[in-house]
Amino acid sequence: MGVPAFFRWLSRKYPSIIVHCVEEKGKECNGVRIPVDTTKPNPNEVEFDNLYLDMNGIIHPCTHPEDKPAPKNEDEMMVAIFEYIDRLFNIVRPRRVLYMAIDGVAPRAKMNQQRSRRFRASKEGVELVEEKHRIREEIIQRGGYLPPEEVKERFDSNCITPGTEFMDNLAHCLRYYVADRLSNDPGWRNVTVFLSDASVPGEGEHKIMDYIRRQRAQPNHDPNTHHCLCGADADLIMLGLATHEPNFTIIREEFKPNKPRPCALCGQMGHEIKDCQGTAREKQGQHDEFADTMPVAEQEFIFIRLCVLREYLARELTMASLPFPFDFERSVDDWVFMCFFVGNDFLPHLPSLEIREGAIDRLVNIYKDVVHKTGGYLTQNGYVNLERVEMIMQAVGVAEDNIFRKRKEDDENFKKRMKDKRKRMKAEQQGPAYLTTGQFAPQALGRRDRPEPVQNARHQAYDMRMQSREQHNKDAAQSLKAMMRNGGNSSAGPSDGADSRGVKRKAEDSDSEPEPEDNVRLWEEGWKQRYYKTKFDVEVTDDDFRQKVVRSYVEGLCWVLRYYYQGCASWKWYFPFHYAPFASDFKDIKGMFSEFEKGTKPFKPLEQLMGVFPAASGNFLPSTWRNLMTSSDSSIIDFYPDDFAIDLNGKKYAWQGVALLPFVDERRLKAALADVYPNLTPEEVKRNSLGNDVVFVSKSHPLSDFIQELYRAESREGTEIPAELCHGIQGTLNLDDDPILPDKTVTSPIPTLRDISQNSAIGVKFKDPEYPDGFVFKAVLLPGAKIPSKVLKPDDWEKGRREPWRPQLGFNPNRQQAHLDQSAFRALGHSTNRNQHSGQYSNIPPPSSYHQGNYRSQHQPFQHSRQNSLLGAPPSMHQPQYPRQQQQQQQYGGRGHGWDRAVQSQQSAYQQNMNRAWGSGGPAGYQHRYDQRRDDWHDRRDDRRDDQQGRSEGQPGATAPGLQLWQRVPSPSSIQKIQLEIKSE
Repeated sequence: MGVPAFFRWLSRKYPSIIVHCVEEKGKECNGVRIPVDTTKPNPNEVEFDNLYLDMNGIIHPCTHPEDKPAPKNEDEMMVAIFEYIDRLFNIVRPRRVLYMAIDGVAPRAKMNQQRSRRFRASKEGVELVEEKHRIREEIIQRGGYLPPEEVKERFDSNCITPGTEFMDNLAHCLRYYVADRLSNDPGWRNVTVFLSDASVPGEGEHKIMDYIRRQRAQPNHDPNTHHCLCGADADLIMLGLATHEPNFTIIREEFKPNKPRPCALCGQMGHEIKDCQGTAREKQGQHDEFADTMPVAEQEFIFIRLCVLREYLARELTMASLPFPFDFERSVDDWVFMCFFVGNDFLPHLPSLEIREGAIDRLVNIYKDVVHKTGGYLTQNGYVNLERVEMIMQAVGVAEDNIFRKRKEDDENFKKRMKDKRKRMKAEQQGPAYLTTGQFAPQALGRRDRPEPVQNARHQAYDMRMQSREQHNKDAAQSLKAMMRNGGNSSAGPSDGADSRGVKRKAEDSDSEPEPEDNVRLWEEGWKQRYYKTKFDVEVTDDDFRQKVVRSYVEGLCWVLRYYYQGCASWKWYFPFHYAPFASDFKDIKGMFSEFEKGTKPFKPLEQLMGVFPAASGNFLPSTWRNLMTSSDSSIIDFYPDDFAIDLNGKKYAWQGVALLPFVDERRLKAALADVYPNLTPEEVKRNSLGNDVVFVSKSHPLSDFIQELYRAESREGTEIPAELCHGIQGTLNLDDDPILPDKTVTSPIPTLRDISQNSAIGVKFKDPEYPDGFVFKAVLLPGAKIPSKVLKPDDWEKGRREPWRPQLGFNPNRQQAHLDQSAFRALGHSTNRNQHSGQYSNIPPPSSYHQGNYRSQHQPFQHSRQNSLLGAPPSMHQPQYPRQQQQQQQYGGRGHGWDRAVQSQQSAYQQNMNRAWGSGGPAGYQHRYDQRRDDWHDRRDDRRDDQQGRSEGQPGATAPGLQLWQRVPSPSSIQKIQLEIKSE
């Protein structure tokens, strides 16, 4: 579901809901790959019963990945999908059910968003090809170099839609895959596998929810079933909460932003296509063939624990002194309902509610303030109390003026910060216009390199003057070129220095960036009039039209909530506007909705393709149907515009805007298709029909014999599943037209994979339990459900705000994680050549303690600064003498070199002071002597500095013994203090 930034907001506000997955990898021995034994306990230290796969979240990244080379053909795509499912099965290891659901024909309300996405994808693909061609021509005309253009067929992701040949082929491949795993993988043999392909109507995640709802209503359902749902859509979190199952977990890919991508023209990394200069790639090191290859890293997965989210919500939603009994389950339903206002796949979000601006928190606070007046909750079992919702909306409407003004202020502040940041980055990239060399050249802080002495001062001064003159000549040439290009007038304006002289001012350097014109200006007075005039082309005084928009939005809220809790209430309903009303317009909404039309049916697959495809994707349709998209004589040609406007609607990027496409009239569409239906081939007729779920089990499964008996009896009537044979699962079985049967060879649809000659799987059609019209699925905890143990601790409530969040591996919070202690850091430090000057951290000593998690050292962290190194405690008291260190001590009179020598002197002084301190009354005595001997330590520091200077003036590696003895003589004041201390002791 399209709820931008919802997961980011949720994971930041409730960080403990996320757990990183522990994945056991397969091994390889003598070139033979040994798969993971999934019959063993789950390494995440939790056992899952059911795994549900929203397959469209798997199909898209496998067919056109963004972070690795795309598959070459459909066969490679299918194999990639198989491997992806194998990884998920290895991580989750379900013990009862694996449910794979592919998006089928969607409700009409969803088809509008699908239509917008597919039209956008087609338009962006054409624009990308045109941009690549234009930039290529410009670079070649400038004399740039580009590799020859590869001619390859572009994969049209629009084919991932029900009714296409691709989806039909995918269904056949998945049947083969399930049969192979049930026959050969021990971890699959006791698992019941459900496959709901694209011929079964409904979105994938909602088919899964419908299965869970209908099984929960059965008397044999286990209320403590542990569910795991795989998918990247944000609505899965709300759908999981809506089930009211106490053990519900979501697994998804870990999102890693700003992944590097190669340029689409030259194939090099580090720039986008618009910044390509057409320069030949330079050789980069010995293994140059790997220099610009796309870094391929296996995607990692995370768990989202909804039981922990319920703990967070219990703390946040609990209210005292209510005029009615508090019910946490009802408050969770209200929280899910309020999330609809910030956006979903079926309704545009309200203009005043942006999730990035804390809209959900605002709604929750208003909800808790108003609930005392409402007299009850907003929802119950998927039905909305509109009178109470109106009170929430009116409270939001009162704050709309302030929300819009605050949004404008934040936007201006953000632009100012970005402008300052660009200036800083540009200054850092350019550097100073002139740098001295030789002895006066700037040196990096902390480096031991000494600048080269000036050999000839007159030559050095001459070089500096010539360098400055050359820079002035370059600036003058750039200024002249800019004037000639602009017809004698420099567009750079008055120059303040050498950096701005003759350089044409660019958009990113200007005070005001070019932005799309915003005619609504919500932050100014009269914003409501301008909004309705600009977006709807009506006057704000037209109350009837505003009420019509509000009525449609209220119907949408009721439809979405019913869709989440009871299933699809109407296949025909949709929101007929591109924009939402304001919260302040929700007045007298109590009687605006009664009930949805009964008995509506979904579109057929090819009909949906005609409703969502642009003309550019017409190759997936029969030829006579395709002509309706392009022929000027077509009665529905207006449904398929060649170009369309995108209203940014206050956003910055085109993908955030609103695609202003005409809505499809269902009656006109079906009337036009009635003339071309007779032209369908038998294969196309089969693809245009609606199908059923299929259930697969292995020979060893208790249900296998029951299904085989159905095939032997050739029963054509539906047969109920005995609950005791399949973990309490109930439903109706019907014989499959093209069944997979045991001991019969299953032919591989992929040439590179072998046939299954010893098949152990059997498949049969499955239908969920039926319920009478008007049946209401209860949104409650089932009797016998055990609430999981509390996970959150008192410090977890503020973890996200106080300190950096650390990921947890697996479900066991006490898992021992690998770490380095002091001895490991010492070993690492001694094995590293500290006297090498290269590297950014060459002069930094190893840390003295590991301050992460529960591992805390008794000593304070050792900081290698001039002050702290002399006054603070060193990391260790006893360091072994390695041959390299012994050699340095012999070479420098037993005093070491660099920071090694300083550490030795610190250790000896610190050890003596500690012994004296504990001998004279503990740490307090040491603190007293610390104040008295501060000057002595400063004198010793000066002595060491003189020692280093004297050594640098002589020959390296040889120091006069007399000079060393002279440097070791302390100052007179130090001698007097030491004598006094000896007498006092």
